[in-house]
Amino acid sequence: MFINLLAGTTENFCTDTANVWQVVGWIMLVFKIIIPLLLIIFGMLDLGKAVTSNKEDEIKKATASLMRRAIAAVVIFFIPTLVGVIMNLVDNGNKYKPCAKCISNPASDTCKTNAAAAWGNEE
Repeated sequence: MFINLLAGTTENFCTDTANVWQVVGWIMLVFKIIIPLLLIIFGMLDLGKAVTSNKEDEIKKATASLMRRAIAAVVIFFIPTLVGVIMNLVDNGNKYKPCAKCISNPASDTCKTNAAAAWGNEE
């Protein structure tokens, strides 16, 4: 099966590699939540330090930094959604639907079933 995947001769590439896409989905889910939270927390800490120092220049810099971090957090949060939309636009005949499903929702029944089969733990 692995040689078929490398050669690109399999028709069920996404279902055969669902375990990989499920792991990628879990990693993206963690990054989608943790990175924006960390960006906002660090921005708030910087702003808090600047406010307690009572220096106008530092407050302006910290406010600008917090805004940039908040925008970056929103962008990072929506990257998986953007990737899903692009995959749906490119996908002809729903060939890559299992890949997109496992990346966007790794806990879905479809993804769990396909991943179990790919791991060799068919239920």
